[in-house]
Amino acid sequence: MSLEKDFIITIQHHSGIINSICGNYFPKSDDFKDARQDVILQLWRSFPTFRGGSKISTWIYKVALNTILAKRKKDYKLGANEPISQAHLDQISSGADLTMDDIQEFSWLISKLDDCDKAIVMLLMEGYLNKEIAVILDLTATSISTRVNRLKHKLKNRYLNEYH
Repeated sequence: MSLEKDFIITIQHHSGIINSICGNYFPKSDDFKDARQDVILQLWRSFPTFRGGSKISTWIYKVALNTILAKRKKDYKLGANEPISQAHLDQISSGADLTMDDIQEFSWLISKLDDCDKAIVMLLMEGYLNKEIAVILDLTATSISTRVNRLKHKLKNRYLNEYH
């Protein structure tokens, strides 16, 4: 199979990851489309260098998040900063015993986090382990563990202050 066909199949198979990341950071349709295009372009540029040292989904998360975080940093400097969308939360909550109010509250709480913390929460919700998150975000596993503990406390305190 050719490199192009392998890439297209990989993108089709993992489009949910790409859409989820882009939707979390760029909820507006046009911004989402631009971000998605940027991620796919960067994945294409990086595809020949993927050696299989990790799962392809882990590699896609890493490339996509690095691309999105760089884009967000650039946009922030230009004054265009968007909150996390709720679209992804509907996928996450499927099968869970959460009410729409719970989802909206959680979405609002997540929207107040910085970009790196949003990425950590998103990856945790996707089932990634701290070690895997560390690889994706180029941080240490200890740093991720510390951040996760702080995030739990931060989210809990914000929830209690805002909703109770």
